Amino acid sequence: MRHIDTWSALKISLVVSIALFFVWMVAVGILYGVLSGLGVFGTLNDLIGQLSSPAGNQGGGGDVITAGVVFGGAAVIGAVNIVLLTALCTVSAFVYNLCSDLVGGLEVTLAERD
Repeated sequence: MRHIDTWSALKISLVVSIALFFVWMVAVGILYGVLSGLGVFGTLNDLIGQLSSPAGNQGGGGDVITAGVVFGGAAVIGAVNIVLLTALCTVSAFVYNLCSDLVGGLEVTLAERD
């Protein structure tokens, strides 16, 4: 391969990054559902409520870990991953093009097996 079109690398990496974002969100949703079903978040919210309340006061201020917080954080992480993965692939294609101009690229030989 002598040259990788940078614009094509950007478009393909953006599409793959968005697809991986949806996979990430589904994985977070499944993990949240399993942990919520096991009562992990209820226990954590009770513990945080006990640690944050004044001594002798049992009033809870509300849940700290909710579905909105979990999915909001996952969406932010996923959006950052989209930007970083797209930038990394585009810069990698650009650097490969510079190196292939310098040394001539990769030579690929295809042969049939006997």
